[in-house]
Amino acid sequence: MAFTKVTEQPSQYRHLETMTVQEVLTNINNEDKTVPLAVEKAIPQITKLTAAIADKMLAGGRLFYMGAGTSGRLGILDASECPPTYGVPQGLVVGLIAGGIPPSAGPLKMRKTTASRAGATSCSGTSPIKT
Repeated sequence: MAFTKVTEQPSQYRHLETMTVQEVLTNINNEDKTVPLAVEKAIPQITKLTAAIADKMLAGGRLFYMGAGTSGRLGILDASECPPTYGVPQGLVVGLIAGGIPPSAGPLKMRKTTASRAGATSCSGTSPIKT
């Protein structure tokens, strides 16, 4: 299966400023419609990954989200919501973001960990690296 770097392709939506609001919204909606089909195609791989992660977590492991920029912030957000939403222990799911959480993050409760030496910050409430 060939992998296409979609984000590296020329944009199909150049010159947004020349589009009407309705055209912009229609284009956004059309792109949104592609997501369920992409997820459907990936369900076998997602199933294998989910099973492997669940097995590791049941054996005492933890799940780490690592990212930079928006992907890092989303990982931290998801990790911070796991304890109140699913009742899992604090630190079972850990979000790490390259460069740490920026000041614009607002009132996120975070804790710098020893991982911050590598330019990452944790928002799990526990250190992701045993010292």
